[in-house]
Amino acid sequence: MSGTIPVVAQKGSYKVEVEAGKAYWWCACGKSGKQPFCDGSHKGSAFSPLKFEAETSGIVSFCGCKATGNQPRCDGSHKNLP
Repeated sequence: MSGTIPVVAQKGSYKVEVEAGKAYWWCACGKSGKQPFCDGSHKGSAFSPLKFEAETSGIVSFCGCKATGNQPRCDGSHKNLP
């Protein structure tokens, strides 16, 4: 099943200021060099980025461990990682 488990980019969230009406592409594979956003590193894998459309401007906590149950937002799942 290798290739279907995302890389833990960081054990914690990425707090990012987003702009209302703008779309952001969250990295689901964990390999992007532009965390928490996609840079195309998933190509050839089972992963695809997830589109996030900001409804309001402000700070969003994007998941860094890629284990959240509330993609792309952090839900604290990183606290349960080894």
